[in-house]
Amino acid sequence: MNRRFSPAAAALAASRTPSTPLQVLRSWPTRRWAAAAAFALATVLLAALSTAMIPNPAFGRAVPTTVWAWPVLIVTAVLGGLVGATYVRAPGDPAPVTKVGVVGGLLSYFAVGCPVCNKLVLLALGYSGALQWFAPAQPFLAAAGLALLAYALVRRLRAAQACPIPGRS
Repeated sequence: MNRRFSPAAAALAASRTPSTPLQVLRSWPTRRWAAAAAFALATVLLAALSTAMIPNPAFGRAVPTTVWAWPVLIVTAVLGGLVGATYVRAPGDPAPVTKVGVVGGLLSYFAVGCPVCNKLVLLALGYSGALQWFAPAQPFLAAAGLALLAYALVRRLRAAQACPIPGRS
């Protein structure tokens, strides 16, 4: 069924549409904020436990955690939680899809991990190569990952404001 809206209804819907990504965030229901918090907590636990930033019996770490790893992980979790919450649909929401957030999250994950505990890096570079080449590149991976996560969040929020669903009557 194809609904047509009058110009007055379209103007009313446009007046209710948030105009900036920050306003889109402010208009989120409690359900989305709860999802963002859950996604952020899951991100911290998954990344910190599997990279042994939080000591645990399942995973070990040969190289100590860097000073910048925890701030990167926290910012990654906040951005990842917000991006993840954009996929929690309210009734009538559009569902644009982006892969940029996934790439940003993976880059951040590799950035905070132990350089010599990463099997892919060890296979490609060896132990000394991991310490000489990969470890110094990790801050750049972190910056790229955080930038991609921020870009994905802004892109998802702009898509939410560009495709508003008019109020139902």
